[in-house]
Amino acid sequence: MSPDTLKAMSAALAAGETTAVALTEQALAKAEAARDLNAFLHLNPENALAAARAADTRRKAGTATALTGIPLAVKDIFCSEGDPTTAASKMLANWRAPYDATAVARLKAAGAVLIGKLNLDEFAMGASGENSAFGPTLNPWDRTRVPGGSSSGSAAAVAASIVPGTLGTDTGGSIRQPAAFCGLTGLKPTYGRVSRWGMIAFASSLDQGGALAWTAEDVAELFSLIGGHDPKDSTSAQGTVADAATLLAEPVAGLTLGVPESFFEAVDGALQGPLADAKRQFQALGVRLKALELPFAGDAVPAYYVLAPAEASTNLSRYDGVRFGHRCENPADLNDLYRRSRGEGFGPEVKRRILTGTYALSVGYYDAYYRQAQRVRRCIFDSFTTAFQAVDALFLPTTPTTAFRLGEKRDDPIALYEEDRFTIPANLAGLPALSLPVGFSQGLPVGGQLLAPHFREGRILSLAHAFQQATDYHQQRPSEQGATP
Repeated sequence: MSPDTLKAMSAALAAGETTAVALTEQALAKAEAARDLNAFLHLNPENALAAARAADTRRKAGTATALTGIPLAVKDIFCSEGDPTTAASKMLANWRAPYDATAVARLKAAGAVLIGKLNLDEFAMGASGENSAFGPTLNPWDRTRVPGGSSSGSAAAVAASIVPGTLGTDTGGSIRQPAAFCGLTGLKPTYGRVSRWGMIAFASSLDQGGALAWTAEDVAELFSLIGGHDPKDSTSAQGTVADAATLLAEPVAGLTLGVPESFFEAVDGALQGPLADAKRQFQALGVRLKALELPFAGDAVPAYYVLAPAEASTNLSRYDGVRFGHRCENPADLNDLYRRSRGEGFGPEVKRRILTGTYALSVGYYDAYYRQAQRVRRCIFDSFTTAFQAVDALFLPTTPTTAFRLGEKRDDPIALYEEDRFTIPANLAGLPALSLPVGFSQGLPVGGQLLAPHFREGRILSLAHAFQQATDYHQQRPSEQGATP
């Protein structure tokens, strides 16, 4: 068991081999030493150490949970009371949240120690980690490459072994793609399983909070805590989430795993070998593979890039320079206030998506674009429903390539949008999906993706856990220089 995993740290705390204060001091020191990664937008040593001391007291009192005293961090799109909450945008550069997001509150209630807020693509819009107003995040495996987005800091902080787990959000692949690029396990739960209350909105029908860590075991621990119904969120699914042990207990031998071959044919040649090996490993675990196709999956990207920007257009209209957020200096009139506040506060990618979404919703274009995209979304949903009548889960690539170089696709937004082609379908259908490391290509991690029917997170967590019991890809770590093993 690697010492930088959540399970290992929890076991060391329980055995009295370390303290929450010691783990927190270590995490803060590592975060400072890895400032060049730009994974953190804000560190709060004073609050973190106070929480760590409280966790040690709680453990002595015998009321600790598995997460009590564990240093963690959250994507800076989750509100945390009193802390800067910027969504990596100049628009919110000076805003401090007056309350905790539900997911953050549940971590704190369990005794977890939150050491800071993590970098991301501005307002969670991006697939590389380069769209932050505060600079790009670097990939710990190779600092010349992107860590993926939008949960870039969430992935980099775990991959650099600063913290054993983080919270991220996934609107079109923003947990799974960074997990794949950084050799991690990342879970996007069923839509509605993790409360969106206190999570700054990008696209309300697609956004979903989730977790990143080295192992499925650690992800299950985090998901079991942050998941479950929240009356504050009208889109929150009813019911509770099982504990981590139950989530991981589903037998995998005898399950049928659907394999859409067209997805595997579309990946870069360098990924073919690791993905083929992963299929064979699942078979060795007693899982049956069944070839099938998802007929409308190829339409997911164009549908998504109508629907998500349309929702962003409405969600981000609240940032007008009047109520909160950036306000321009000396506006001449109300129109000037709106124009300059938004022009100065939003970055290029956010502006591009707002304009796209506003156009799709405008009179004369709503039926041609938005309504048609909703119909495509329904077809994608139905195609998954049909697939799950024949198989128990699906296995497909997470990304078409390994982590690409910084700046390589910055000037070609269409090429960047295509990076999400394998992850977007799960968001459009609201399905749970997980990325896990399945090998390496030229020293860079390769991710494979598992999808299951709604509310069957335990199935894909069990599959991933069984795979990790038989392989060691999740145990590989980048060197301090960012080179690969």
